[in-house]
Amino acid sequence: MVKLRLRTKFLLSLLLVSAGVTCATLWMVGRSVRVQLRNEIAENLANSVVVFHDFQRQREINLASSAELLANLPSLKALMTTRDAATIQDASTDIWRLAPSDLFVLADPTGIVLAIHTSIPGITRTTAQQLLRDSSGTDQSMLWWFGGGHLYQVFLRPIYFGGPKDGTVLGVLGVGHEISNALAVELSHVASSEVAFFYEKGLIASTLNPPLHAELAEVIPVASDISTPSAKEIRLGDETFLATTVQLTSVSPVVRLCVLKSYDKAAAFLNRLNQFLVALGVLAVVAGSAVVFLICYTFTKPLANLVSGVHALETGDFAYPLTDRRGDEVAELTIAFDRMRSTLQRTQQELLASERLATIGRTASSISHDLRHPLTAIVANAEFLCADNLDSAQREDLYGEIRTAVDQMTDLVDSLLEFSQARESLRRVFGPVEESVAHAVRAVQADPEFQHVKIAVSREGRCEAWFDPKKVERAVVNLLLNACEFVAPNSGQVAVNLRENDGRVEIRVIDNGPGVAEQIRDRLFEPFVSYAKQNGIGLGLAIVQKICQDHGGDVCLESAEPGRTVFRLTLPSVLVPVSDQVGSRS
Repeated sequence: MVKLRLRTKFLLSLLLVSAGVTCATLWMVGRSVRVQLRNEIAENLANSVVVFHDFQRQREINLASSAELLANLPSLKALMTTRDAATIQDASTDIWRLAPSDLFVLADPTGIVLAIHTSIPGITRTTAQQLLRDSSGTDQSMLWWFGGGHLYQVFLRPIYFGGPKDGTVLGVLGVGHEISNALAVELSHVASSEVAFFYEKGLIASTLNPPLHAELAEVIPVASDISTPSAKEIRLGDETFLATTVQLTSVSPVVRLCVLKSYDKAAAFLNRLNQFLVALGVLAVVAGSAVVFLICYTFTKPLANLVSGVHALETGDFAYPLTDRRGDEVAELTIAFDRMRSTLQRTQQELLASERLATIGRTASSISHDLRHPLTAIVANAEFLCADNLDSAQREDLYGEIRTAVDQMTDLVDSLLEFSQARESLRRVFGPVEESVAHAVRAVQADPEFQHVKIAVSREGRCEAWFDPKKVERAVVNLLLNACEFVAPNSGQVAVNLRENDGRVEIRVIDNGPGVAEQIRDRLFEPFVSYAKQNGIGLGLAIVQKICQDHGGDVCLESAEPGRTVFRLTLPSVLVPVSDQVGSRS
């Protein structure tokens, strides 16, 4: 896990807070501006529809007036009395030019077209006659005619011989304007929007680019809701538009007007504003971070010095110089830490002195207790040897008793020497650990007291390591002696298992004895700890732990259940430097 300095945490916190506030502000401002922009575009579209209605109303008034004026011309009435289609077709050309329009139709009272004039080829005579007959049943004077791919807004006026009330109907006059791309462009300029006209589901005229016509024809009929002409968002090509669709006819056929405005073009300024705000925010964050870093460095420098003093104290350096800045809380903390350090040093020295005295007393008490028995046996047997009435066999027995007592004293001295030796005394070689285990098993089985105990050895893997064979043999012997002393005389079983595991060699000594008493499990590897043993000074397991730690390994009580007591001794397979060994015994 990466550990961060306090000033780094302050700086990162500032960066996160500043970035979060900047992003939130930009998001809120951008969202508000986009909502406002969308509302303004929708309002503009609504205004464009109103402008179109005004424009269309003015065109309708002009077109209706033209139709009314033309229908009352005496020359037109006189021409209609001829009833000759060819004459009317030829002579009506001049009349059509009096009030220019895109469509000019003359028909008799029965609906037969006698003359037709168009600005561009569009509706034919046959189509016009059919459209005129279809509209004869309606009472509307303004109609929408579609033919030959052209849409016309047409006004019909009857031609009377005399007055409208008592005159005779000579025929019908139709005057219309085409809904063309030119009209869409003109309306687009007036409404400041893109414009498109639809007849039923077909697109008639539009100011959009031709590649977008097909997409517009597919989207608008499905997406528009004529009953609620609100602005809706549509996607044409790579551009987003807001569109409002209104219906221009109340009955079939349906003619619709779609007014569109590009949202992307309107939002281009917003995007530039966002980029400027982002750059400004980044600059503010960088400048603020630099200032905060300087402030943090000024405030945290005494803390860094104090942390260095704590690390120095951890390594035992009580003289590390501390910066004393008067007048703030850090200075008070530094002074308090310095006093604590002095008190801790004094207390440590007192504890070490007390521990030395206690250790000396405990060691002297244990040694005097363990030496008293063999010394008593030596003195007593030596007095017996002075008797004159002893034969050779008796003297040999007495000598054996003295020899046994001397061996006990020698073992005691050897254990003390083993416990006090430095780890640099190891003589390590690389080889199989099984040989030292085998020597330890033979040494234990050579003792007549433990010849009845069965000791089995098993191995998994090569089990090779860098180790001191004599030291490891001594450690295994101590574990085996403990196991053999606690198992039952007739059913006692001890097993030694060797196994390689993740670059280490594990030696497990397993016995079926009564287990380890709970009251000494936590102090099992401390010196001079012994329980329910007739002989011994309590250094056996402490020596085992010291030998393992000198090698860079360890020993632990893996299981203490009755019937299965397991001690695990671990040795590294690789050569561990002395500096690492020192750290391993902490």
